[in-house]
Amino acid sequence: MKKIFAGSIFIPIFILLTGLSSTLAQDTINKEIKDIKEQNENLQHRLDVLEKSIDDIIWFQRVGEVAFIDKVFLTGPPLWKEKNPTAQGAGNPTKFWSYVFVPKNIDVNKKYPLIVFPHGGVHANFSTYYTHIIKELISQQYIVVAAEYRGSTGYGKAYYEKIDYGGLEVEDVDASRQFMIDNYEFVDGDRVGIFGWSHGGLIALMNIFQHPENYKVAFAGVPVSDLVSRMGYKDQSYRDLYEADYHIGQSAEENVEEYRKRSPIWHADKLKTPLLIHTNTNDEDVNVLEVELLINALKAAGKDFEYEVFKDLPGGHSFDRLDTKKAREIRVKIYNFINKYLKPPKPIKGVDDINKAAYQSN
Repeated sequence: MKKIFAGSIFIPIFILLTGLSSTLAQDTINKEIKDIKEQNENLQHRLDVLEKSIDDIIWFQRVGEVAFIDKVFLTGPPLWKEKNPTAQGAGNPTKFWSYVFVPKNIDVNKKYPLIVFPHGGVHANFSTYYTHIIKELISQQYIVVAAEYRGSTGYGKAYYEKIDYGGLEVEDVDASRQFMIDNYEFVDGDRVGIFGWSHGGLIALMNIFQHPENYKVAFAGVPVSDLVSRMGYKDQSYRDLYEADYHIGQSAEENVEEYRKRSPIWHADKLKTPLLIHTNTNDEDVNVLEVELLINALKAAGKDFEYEVFKDLPGGHSFDRLDTKKAREIRVKIYNFINKYLKPPKPIKGVDDINKAAYQSN
């Protein structure tokens, strides 16, 4: 009879147990890493809420002397993608905040033009970064509404994950326009313009394409114009923002039609509203080629609009939002364009007017 040594049995058992132990240890490590990432993500959202609260106070400090500032709570369409379609509250309108800026020196018995001002950023918010722009608009006696549309930061993780880039966020912004007309008698519903940069430029474009009857004029600065080409030149970390399960959930390669639907270039034939477009050849965020595709699409559709391609101006993506003399000169061009259609009581006519707006008091 062949003898079986204990060692010959122990060795494979030892290897099996060691491998099993190693697998269990790795599973534990992976779970701990996942938990840490989730905790960090939750912490980041809580910090965003804190930052937004601080920034709201700064709004009053910087603009409170010349404008009444409010933050109103309103609704837009239901979510386009419900996590649980049968859950309580599924299908309800989406709630969001909007900033309202009203010049202190207006006569509330008269009518004033309204600027709808969507912020930029894939995930961002209407921050005091725009203080100087708001002051310039207020000095002309524009009423301003700026929606914190779905997906904006500073309102927690759940709100962040309601993002619908190029989709129902457009309707949130238009809902803020309607809110102003419905609730403020001194807002002239026949003199409404929309005005934005980058992602805000995309929202401005999509609004005038989808709701041309609601806007007299539009400005789109360095606008995101074609998500299909954009996914091609951005890295995977950027594409992940769109491919997340709570967002589009697919890549542009997997669902090109969904990305086209959200891109202004594929709606160029719908333009009816007076439009000004600005772009800069050294833009480090929205490549000038992307905006040129939009310009060419509008031309091919036989549309009447104005545009300017600036050559390597300092500031790149933010070139006309700076406080430099050149940036202010360019903003004078923007105001001259929109003022032709909206006719504010005290239009900015030159850089001196912008300089005064920066230090005006009521």
